[in-house]
Amino acid sequence: MKVKGLRWWIISLIGIATVINYIDRSALSIMWPSISEDLGMDKNDYALILNVFMVAYAIGQSLSGKMFDKIGTRFGFVVSITVWGLATMMHAMAKGIFSFSAFRVILGLGEAGNWPGAVKSNAEWFPVKERAMAQGIFNSGAALGSVVAPPLIAILWIAYGWKVTFILIGVLGLIWIIPWLLINKAKPNGHPWITEEEKAYIKNGQSEADNAEDSKGLSMREILSHRASWAVLISRFFIEPIWWLFVGWMPIYLADVYGFNVKEIGFFAWVPYVGAALGSLSGGYFAGRLMLGGASVDQARKRTILIGGIIMFVGLIMTILFADTALKFVLIVALVLYGFQFVISNIQTLASDLFSGKSCGSLAGLGGTFGLFSVFIMNFLVPVISDYSYTPVFIMIAVFVPLGVGAVYWFAKEIKPIQ
Repeated sequence: MKVKGLRWWIISLIGIATVINYIDRSALSIMWPSISEDLGMDKNDYALILNVFMVAYAIGQSLSGKMFDKIGTRFGFVVSITVWGLATMMHAMAKGIFSFSAFRVILGLGEAGNWPGAVKSNAEWFPVKERAMAQGIFNSGAALGSVVAPPLIAILWIAYGWKVTFILIGVLGLIWIIPWLLINKAKPNGHPWITEEEKAYIKNGQSEADNAEDSKGLSMREILSHRASWAVLISRFFIEPIWWLFVGWMPIYLADVYGFNVKEIGFFAWVPYVGAALGSLSGGYFAGRLMLGGASVDQARKRTILIGGIIMFVGLIMTILFADTALKFVLIVALVLYGFQFVISNIQTLASDLFSGKSCGSLAGLGGTFGLFSVFIMNFLVPVISDYSYTPVFIMIAVFVPLGVGAVYWFAKEIKPIQ
């Protein structure tokens, strides 16, 4: 049996895994008003639990990058999603801050694999000119998961309570493994379902290093000896907190500022992620169109990142000046997250633009770890600052935007494969 466009089936499955990833991780923040009331916890407890997750997630990015380079994307995803699915189900047994923290550590280690795994899979299955679009499809899964999660979790919470909700959403990941193993049988060169035309199209659109199946990966020291590698690390350090502020704190913000309960959060918090989903697809499409029009990879990536950065920055300023109602707030945040996803699809793709083979996943994983260092710091600051006002938090991440975009231009003088 031959399947046309097999690469799009692969990235679609990874996109679905990302939807599940975000449903699982969002459940705690969405149901926090109910959980905190039942277990007698407060916003500072939430910040600690969130940061425990972030530490595990940051470490997991680097560990899973190496894991995917070692065992491959097929089994790497099986390991990751099994761990995070079981961890989500364990949340039903939590009794307080310590048990929640322990289960969030396991969740963070498992969920971290999704990102370096996706970057590596895209490097294997897509020609260079389509990688940002593939990354956009994958990233739209994060946005779609965040759209689906609030109403889905609110409905399940109303029907069953928070404990059963954790069990039901944890099962989703385990079910996903079945079609993944059935469809993703091997890499393009050895897959029995791929057509000769698609195999040739993928191979001809990749660099020589991409097609060197047995190429030895560089050590982390060798990867970091190249200036361009730091464009991935530093840009993610400044850009990642923008996404995570809204993923981790928007439900708490809606509860603090507007007095929302779980049901009201569920039917408001999904709105910004519609913008994020559109940004994921738009950023990948725009970069791909630029390349088809004759732009180099360097020109296409940098131009797309600059435009998305401007959109993000303007949106964040608008949250400070104009977001005086819940509806205005979520609509403006939709613009911010549109810009974020427009940018991040191309920043994440830089790892596969610069390196291939067994080095790509390592750099992608380390980039994720770097990005989460600043998120970790932000999560400690937010509960302290927000006792007075959330405005300084929005100002802080607005400043991060030009620093993140500038890092790409400063460190990656030319985005091209490093031999």
